[in-house]
Amino acid sequence: MSKIKKSIIWLLKTVLKLFIISVLYLVVCKWVMPPITLTQLGSVISGNGLKRDYVSYDQISSNAKLAAIAGEDQLFTDHSGFDWAALKQSLGSDKGKRARGSAASTISQQTAKNVFLWQGSGVTRYVRKAMEFVYTKLIEWIWGKKRILEVYLNVIEMGKGIYGIQAAAKNYYQKDAADLSRSEAASIIACLPNPKRFTVKPRSKFVNFKSAWILRQMHNIQGDGKIKALITAK
Repeated sequence: MSKIKKSIIWLLKTVLKLFIISVLYLVVCKWVMPPITLTQLGSVISGNGLKRDYVSYDQISSNAKLAAIAGEDQLFTDHSGFDWAALKQSLGSDKGKRARGSAASTISQQTAKNVFLWQGSGVTRYVRKAMEFVYTKLIEWIWGKKRILEVYLNVIEMGKGIYGIQAAAKNYYQKDAADLSRSEAASIIACLPNPKRFTVKPRSKFVNFKSAWILRQMHNIQGDGKIKALITAK
């Protein structure tokens, strides 16, 4: 057997082992919050620090849960991980429109990327996207919607060095995530496209505009039976 063939076999075996380990880690994360993510580690290394305080699902305001769904993924309770219509629109010329919701990447996709993968662009972005598909399907099957939303609201970046809704609530409003009002929750979620650029405090023009839009969407979807059941789940 040639050295090249041996190297390829070794590489494939290594990749398979790493994937199996990551799947086992994913299963553990159904009950345990991630100790740290690559994005959070990058924040520490870059000097932005790490403000984070994990909280359980029932310690997060229903307003924050509703704001996240309204602002990021209004089809969250209906799809199985992907909003194919939004993805198609994001690749086409009509990027400004969404059937329901504002992001091409669903909450499930964003959670998979932030917990198990990395940020960035270039060639590695395409590798990440392929892996993101797999991890998104796995968390949909293994975690379920409630756990996905809980982890999402705990790990997502909500300001420079600020991760999760509890740290954001403390930093911006000096209160717990459980006590966030509708407008406060909407303002925090509004920064998510780029939390380092679109600041909650001082309040950027984008956050001002987007939070008003999110508040309207919260009103529009609050009567949806599936969404109501999810945000009030115990």
